[in-house]
Amino acid sequence: MTKWVYTFGDGAAEGRAGDRNLLGGKGANLAEMCSLGLPVPPGFTITTEVCNAYYANGRTYPAALEESVLSALDHIGALTGRRFGDPSKLLLVSVRSGARASMPGMMDTVLNLGLNDETVEALAADSGDARFAYDSYRRFIQMYSDVVMGLDHEVFEEILEDQKASLGHELDTELTAAEWQGVISLYKAKVEEELGKPFPQDPHEQLWGAIGAVFSSWMNSRAITYRRLHDIPESWGTAVNVQAMVFGNMGDTSATGVAFTRNPSTGDRQLYGEFLVNAQGEDVVAGIRTPQNITEAARIAAGSDKPSLQKLMPDAFQAFVDISDRLEKHYRDMQDLEFTIERGKLWMLQTRSGKRTAKAALKIAVDMARDGLITKEEAVARIDPASLDQLLHPTIDPKAARDVIGMGLPASPGAATGEIVFASADAEDARAQGRKVILVRIETSPEDIHGMHAAEGILTTRGGMTSHAAVVARGMGKPCVSGAGSLRVDYKAGTLVSMGQTFRKGDIITIDGGNGQVLKGAVAMLQPELSGDFAAIMEWADAARRMKVRTNAETPLDARMARSFGAEGIGLCRTEHMFFDGARIVAMREMILADTEKDRRAALDKLLPMQRSDFLELFEIMAGLPVTIRLLDPPLHEFLPKTEDELAEVASAMNVSADKLRQRTEALHEFNPMLGHRGCRLAVSYPEIAEMQARAIFEAAVEAGRKAGALVVPEIMVPLVGLVKELEYVKARIDAVAQSVMQETGTKIDYLTGTMIELPRAAIRAHVIAEAAEFFSFGTNDLTQTTFGISRDDAASFLETYRQKGIIEQDPFVSLDVDGVGELVRIAAEKGKTTRPGIKLGICGEHGGDPASIRFCEEVGLDYVSCSPYRVPIARLAAAQAAVAAAKSAAKRA
Repeated sequence: MTKWVYTFGDGAAEGRAGDRNLLGGKGANLAEMCSLGLPVPPGFTITTEVCNAYYANGRTYPAALEESVLSALDHIGALTGRRFGDPSKLLLVSVRSGARASMPGMMDTVLNLGLNDETVEALAADSGDARFAYDSYRRFIQMYSDVVMGLDHEVFEEILEDQKASLGHELDTELTAAEWQGVISLYKAKVEEELGKPFPQDPHEQLWGAIGAVFSSWMNSRAITYRRLHDIPESWGTAVNVQAMVFGNMGDTSATGVAFTRNPSTGDRQLYGEFLVNAQGEDVVAGIRTPQNITEAARIAAGSDKPSLQKLMPDAFQAFVDISDRLEKHYRDMQDLEFTIERGKLWMLQTRSGKRTAKAALKIAVDMARDGLITKEEAVARIDPASLDQLLHPTIDPKAARDVIGMGLPASPGAATGEIVFASADAEDARAQGRKVILVRIETSPEDIHGMHAAEGILTTRGGMTSHAAVVARGMGKPCVSGAGSLRVDYKAGTLVSMGQTFRKGDIITIDGGNGQVLKGAVAMLQPELSGDFAAIMEWADAARRMKVRTNAETPLDARMARSFGAEGIGLCRTEHMFFDGARIVAMREMILADTEKDRRAALDKLLPMQRSDFLELFEIMAGLPVTIRLLDPPLHEFLPKTEDELAEVASAMNVSADKLRQRTEALHEFNPMLGHRGCRLAVSYPEIAEMQARAIFEAAVEAGRKAGALVVPEIMVPLVGLVKELEYVKARIDAVAQSVMQETGTKIDYLTGTMIELPRAAIRAHVIAEAAEFFSFGTNDLTQTTFGISRDDAASFLETYRQKGIIEQDPFVSLDVDGVGELVRIAAEKGKTTRPGIKLGICGEHGGDPASIRFCEEVGLDYVSCSPYRVPIARLAAAQAAVAAAKSAAKRA
């Protein structure tokens, strides 16, 4: 028979800290504290399995639950000498949620449950304090009516404020028992007026109403949003915790508070928290009264004239300090604590691992490791890799006001403020004048590279997390919000319209690439700072990981930035990005417009020295580390002008007719360019392009080797291969160029030729392709597109709907689809190794910087991951965590 309810109290508990999946974090930790002999009000936990059963069965409870709850109430009664619903032995309870993962403030709580018109008098007699009793009853009516009955708490706040004004009171604590009785009468009348039924008086009806409200709160909009933002599965459910009430509002010897065992902002080893005298838990966070500091040191630092808990209640304070130290040592982590002091006696209501900033997380982990509380591997495992974004990019000051005018996807982390510009040329002009801008586009294309580089941040109304704008912005380390579909951009009018407001070129906006918000005006920022703790964690991570971490980079700026972040080579150099500047785009367009191979080669000869110079600089920056260069990948039409104005301008600059340019553009038009004439297909059709690039690579490798006095071994990657004969054809051209350069320079060149696995056919036929390929790099952006049959640029319009409806858990362009795309990666890796046991395997899609995807890469035995420069530290940490987890799994299996 399934056990639905677990009890705890008086030093014994049916659960422990390891039962958080079943009891939720709060319930498991209450049980653990109880087992440690700490002062915890007795209670019971209704399991997360009840929550799942509740939703699976049309919001009805398992048949045996009611009997189990009644038995658990008797258990509390036996420990307290009281009985629920009995005025002569009054037992009041609190009802709180408690999910497996901490979700602060997202779900609902009810205190003082069991009070009614009869039991409130019993509480007054029992406590000897009528004012306290009626204060508790009005709190209960207000909270229960809001949480369970759906009557907004503001309704009651208005009544209370009106009454205080008429009575000449400023603070709630100034009301007498009789005055609270008057407020209660008004509250009850308002409930009946608004809801058409009286406030419930039966304690058991109240209890089941509160239990139902907690389970229902698992699906409220706040909780759903929080789960989506923090990747918490709906299937986890929430538990319900029912505890005997202890009262912090029982006079001046009572109090309630919250605290952290270390500073959650800085990580400093000091008790950090607040409390209120003569108050209940919600008062501390509600902001109605100003909380007081717990320690005297904190009071002095804050310049407060209100006494600290240390001074006011020294015995309770010392007991709390001792328990705080004990809990931190027991859990071996910084704890977030809730407590109540009832007439001088301390009660612990909660402990959990505390939320903290990335800076604090690093300091706490490093300090605990150096103190021997945790190992270095555990310290590495404690840091959320994604949180390092806080340390690498400017972020909006949490204290700053936000005037949100739109929402998109958080495509690239960090925040930026600037003037609106709608064209890349305007972004460049503004930067030249020292003005900061946000480039606002419907969508970006490769031609916007220079404008994106000049802008502080990028905002697009179309595109997903792996759209052009998102990928390039992440590579540049620039904030980006993509797919902000509620915004309307009109290039001709030069306007951005959102929420009834019109913004024009030059107006100031701020974008938050961390959460996708678009904000009106300038907003205060916090600048990034890297501490010695960051360096220590990275050093420990590097010692623990197996996989190498490379970067996706084609500019010297990106390459140097990635090296400073610890990149161990370049895993993807996208050569097409090198063709959009100045003279290069002209030569590229001359090549595309050429009617003969001879004319194409003449244009390519102009590009050769530029490419050679590019590669030479990258080889020199990487100083002997591997550099993987992808041959030209996108279709040729991407390099041609799009609009009539652009056509005329380019035709004039190139001294060709606009008609010829238009005809060539139309001839190259494709209905589905992503699956069109691109990648190795270009190299088969126009081998002279691959030959020019190969020559530039080899000549640069020779020169770099001579300068460094050490061999440079380039890795040449042929994109979009589906047939081994495609690769063999292109490889033959590469090999021929290599022989020519070796003869011309008298220098032996070592190099590798490989391919991107980005088509399902390539994955399935990897054993054949490996006959020609010396390495595989998984281009999971395109492999995801071709596996799902989804365009990543269009997917944002429906993938979020899929996620909300439970069809997918994650956007497959953000985190690798392990079951489908991942299976193709696994197949290709295994088949490739059967043909070529030492084949080098890596990943260079955007998934190379995603911690969950990196875990999978470790599982399948890839040699390296490659990601944008600013994600290199994230990948280093995630790779270490994946290696440690894999080692533990292997040890368990053994």
